[in-house]
Amino acid sequence: MINIGVVGCGYWGPKHIRVCHELEGARLTSVCDLDERKLKQVRTQYPDILTDSNYKHFIQNGLDAVVIATPVSSHFKLAKEALLNNKHVLIEKPITATSREASELIELAEKRNLVLMVGHTYEYHPAVEYLKKIINSGELGDIYSIDSARLNLGLFRPDVNVLWDLAPHDISIMNTLLNEEPLAVSAQGAYHIGSRVYDIAYLEIMFASGTIGHIHVSWLHPRKIRQITIVGSKKMAVYDDVSETEKVLIYDKGLTIPEDGNGNNGNNGNNKFSAWPPNYRYGDVVIPFISNAEPLKLECSHFINCINKGTKPRSDGWAGLKVTSILEAADRSLSNGGRRENLDLATMAIAQPVY
Repeated sequence: MINIGVVGCGYWGPKHIRVCHELEGARLTSVCDLDERKLKQVRTQYPDILTDSNYKHFIQNGLDAVVIATPVSSHFKLAKEALLNNKHVLIEKPITATSREASELIELAEKRNLVLMVGHTYEYHPAVEYLKKIINSGELGDIYSIDSARLNLGLFRPDVNVLWDLAPHDISIMNTLLNEEPLAVSAQGAYHIGSRVYDIAYLEIMFASGTIGHIHVSWLHPRKIRQITIVGSKKMAVYDDVSETEKVLIYDKGLTIPEDGNGNNGNNGNNKFSAWPPNYRYGDVVIPFISNAEPLKLECSHFINCINKGTKPRSDGWAGLKVTSILEAADRSLSNGGRRENLDLATMAIAQPVY
């Protein structure tokens, strides 16, 4: 049994507490938070779990692994101390507030042969796994674009802007679906509610293949929207996380430019309109079966499995570093009026650490 502890009882912490308490192969032994009122609630709901407001004492209390679900500004300090005490670490997204901090944690985990994993929960969602499978199979063809919208009224946060709060989900989804290097980003946004914290933002990511990723995030929207649209050369797909019964729809839609008399299509030759108009295709809409397995439980089970087998997590430290690097570049772009910011491919390289 892996003895596991959870740090933080804010938004994600109670979810991790519930899931870790139910995990096979793991035993949730303790919870840490600075707020004694929250710890009292934990003790009421889980009387068999120890609670502690002192992190140094908590980390030395017989734990094998730690889940960190605290504000991002504290991730690096807490994770570093856990790794130095030889604990495997799962950190809620984003992994750290800077790419330098993420790199240091990766190096420390590799040196100590410990599992370092970031909570990119949607990478483990059955709908995203299905989309990745059909993209890899070529069913959608070449991927032209991925557009996502993650909108709601709140929850406002004073410590990070809306990009750092919401966009890690969609960035990590795009990274796992495409499995290629992002080359550049640009971002625009605005702030409205009593501070200079961006509450609405638009992020564009350019990938090596020419695919464009576009992310719209907002704390100021009348409806809860969690939707991703993938446009391919053969078919298109929509993933609606809010839908209860139709998580994924595959559209057999598209268009082709017919050849002219010389064997050229509308993109070739001197007269690009010689084969106009294009042929539009309107086919069936397929609604595949998507498992209703809880992504967070799948993620935490994967964490325990990686500890037991000594294998690399799907959302390892390098995946977290890539997301943080994109967010840093987005912040620079926001400060520079939306100017496109190139990404450092050397820093973003996908490594294959051996555990």
